Amino acid sequence: MTDVIQLLPDSVANQIAAGEVIQRPASVVKELMENALDAGADEVHVMVVDAGRTMIQVIDNGSGMSATDARLSFERHATSKIRNAGDLFDLHTMGFRGEALASIAAVAQVTLTTRTHEEEVGTQLRIDGSRFVEQQPVACPVGSQFKVENLFYNVPARRKFLKSNATELNNILVAYERIVLVYPQVSFTLHSNGTELSNLPSAGLRQRIIDVFGKRLNQDILPISVDTTLCRITGYVGKPQSAKKKGAHQYFFVNSRYMKHAYFAKAVMAPFERLVPQGEQVPFFIYFDVPPADIDVNIHPTKTEIKFENEQAIWQILSASVKDAVGRFNDIPSIEFDTEDKPDIPVLGTGGSVSVPQVRIDPQYNPFQKGGGSTRNRRLPEGEWQQLYEGARTDGANQQTTLFDEQEMADNSDIMSEKSPVHYQYKGQYIMTAVKSGLMIIDQHRAHLRVLFEEYLQKMDSHRWATQRVLFPEIVRLAPAETAVMQQLLEQLGEVGFAVSDLGGGSFSINGVPAGLDGVDPGNMLAELIASAKDKTGRPRSEMAESVAMGMARSSAIPYGQVLSNEEMENLVNRLFSCSNAKMTPDGKTITCILRQEEIERLLG
Repeated sequence: MTDVIQLLPDSVANQIAAGEVIQRPASVVKELMENALDAGADEVHVMVVDAGRTMIQVIDNGSGMSATDARLSFERHATSKIRNAGDLFDLHTMGFRGEALASIAAVAQVTLTTRTHEEEVGTQLRIDGSRFVEQQPVACPVGSQFKVENLFYNVPARRKFLKSNATELNNILVAYERIVLVYPQVSFTLHSNGTELSNLPSAGLRQRIIDVFGKRLNQDILPISVDTTLCRITGYVGKPQSAKKKGAHQYFFVNSRYMKHAYFAKAVMAPFERLVPQGEQVPFFIYFDVPPADIDVNIHPTKTEIKFENEQAIWQILSASVKDAVGRFNDIPSIEFDTEDKPDIPVLGTGGSVSVPQVRIDPQYNPFQKGGGSTRNRRLPEGEWQQLYEGARTDGANQQTTLFDEQEMADNSDIMSEKSPVHYQYKGQYIMTAVKSGLMIIDQHRAHLRVLFEEYLQKMDSHRWATQRVLFPEIVRLAPAETAVMQQLLEQLGEVGFAVSDLGGGSFSINGVPAGLDGVDPGNMLAELIASAKDKTGRPRSEMAESVAMGMARSSAIPYGQVLSNEEMENLVNRLFSCSNAKMTPDGKTITCILRQEEIERLLG
């Protein structure tokens, strides 16, 4: 039998490795920026063309490389970060595997220009698809310049499945933000197709967060700081009023490395359980300093999943530090000692006597009978309440084993003809009304969400939404990632009545809002729309329109706890059952359920 196992050529092996390390243009930006920071750069410039498809260039003023190191850096597992296996447990750099440059060179055309401080002449080399092309001396500044062109040119299947330019640029901006938030002492710039998207000078951590996400966030974050033998935790967490349903900026960093950690996210949100509405999230920027031997970052190629040796103890420390920060923040007004023009408060005299208050009770009082007295043998007045009990008698057949009937409810027209015109609101959250088959329970917020969603879509389709101009335009400043999404939404926002102008530099002016949205903060509404549309960017126009309609409906829907009159409840119920789907919200949540008459009788029997 002939041998069938053989070693793969280096070029093929590098392409396989690139499938894990280099997934999209954002992966290239991340790896090259991390290498620049590991080289000690304090200035990093990133330039992309066509969202990285055509060209990605990263320029730094770090230590640079010699001619030999420049050539060797593109070999697999060639790295200056570690020397032996033990160094994996004492990492102080972003990269360490030595796979990034080899993987990039395997799927793109790479030009590297670099020079060290000790040398007068630098080195330039070109590699196409893992194939070395040329190397020559050149005049260049100290540092490194990586130019990556035609990404995935030799892997057409991978290039074909890249998303739209808007989506890929958004991914680049997300990777860029995760790095700049760790190194506030380093200045960064980002250009896309010759346009400057971000220019971040060297600053402190709080100023860097404000520079990235806008000045409004400055009023909404609280500092946290705790130092223990296990770890040191610093950073900022949002105030309760900064909570959002979607789009909250939440970042964890451990030893200057971004990470995802759902377990620690629960520790941050635990102190906010009774302070923010259910389902909303607060922003946070939390930095862990942990001994490198106590964590393992080498469990995933992207290095965003990290194992902690003392995970449970750190969870408790994190939760306590957040609780302490929130506890120190309060809105209690200070005591005002300025008594000028204040009313005089009488002071109790020392010689007077104080009598004990007496409580008088009328045992004959009856609030349901005029003039008091017993209600025995008294006929209650007839009124609309009797309509609540229409259709209450049944033969008791077909009893269900669950409280709520999970079968398909009757047609909307049948329910409209059966329902009672009198409704009851329970805890400011549910509308209860009698129908022929039992008691129907409606979630008022979700019902209004469905109604507004369909109304907004109809207005967008008919282009008949009027714009109400504002007296004083509101200026909002967005992060680079949000700016890219906003620019894609401008046309849809114009169709629903928004008048928004792009002022450049991530600033937008809100000059008009849709008519009829009284009492809604336009800045917060735009934030909701951007958060809803982030995962829709680059998709068909209909999905983008649905995302805009959903975001506006969320901002305008009746909140939980709002008391409604019977006329308001009747109007909402009628509008709900005129919708195309009265049972589910656009995001798949149940709106109505029916407690059947048979179940009520069984529970009370």
